Amino acid sequence: MGVLEVQRFSALLSLLALSGAVLFVLLRVLGLRSGTARALGAALEPLGLWLAFAVAATATLGSLYFSEVANFTPCRLCWFQRIAMFPLAVTLLVAAVRRDRGVRGYVVPQALLGLCVSVYHYVIEWFPQLEKTSCEVTAPCTAVWFREFGFVSLAFMAGSGFLAVLALLLVRFER
Repeated sequence: MGVLEVQRFSALLSLLALSGAVLFVLLRVLGLRSGTARALGAALEPLGLWLAFAVAATATLGSLYFSEVANFTPCRLCWFQRIAMFPLAVTLLVAAVRRDRGVRGYVVPQALLGLCVSVYHYVIEWFPQLEKTSCEVTAPCTAVWFREFGFVSLAFMAGSGFLAVLALLLVRFER
């Protein structure tokens, strides 16, 4: 598989993660009125830590692929997103193995910070004039390596991953 195929596959995975996060939230909202939605959400909830780990691990491996194999030079904001995402994979794996739901207390703030950086990064990709001080000339944060389907960039993928992790950790269903 070449770089273009990996870009497309990664874009599809990020859209799947984002769709899953939205679906999980919708199941919770609908679950207040629907027994079926509540039952489906309650059935998925125990898998939340493992699914959150899978999202963070996939995002980490994808990020490493794009920088180390595809030779996409990460900008400063990419590094900040990595600083937030890479430890999530390890932390969520340990939490999933230990069935530690208390991990939310320290994983959620980290994922929220990563999401904020991703959103800002995505915005300045579309509106480069808004970027003032955070980036370097050699690896500008406004440079876009690709936009699959016309809108899915690396910053979008990272944001989708952070949103999916947050949804999987924060949404609760009554049993």
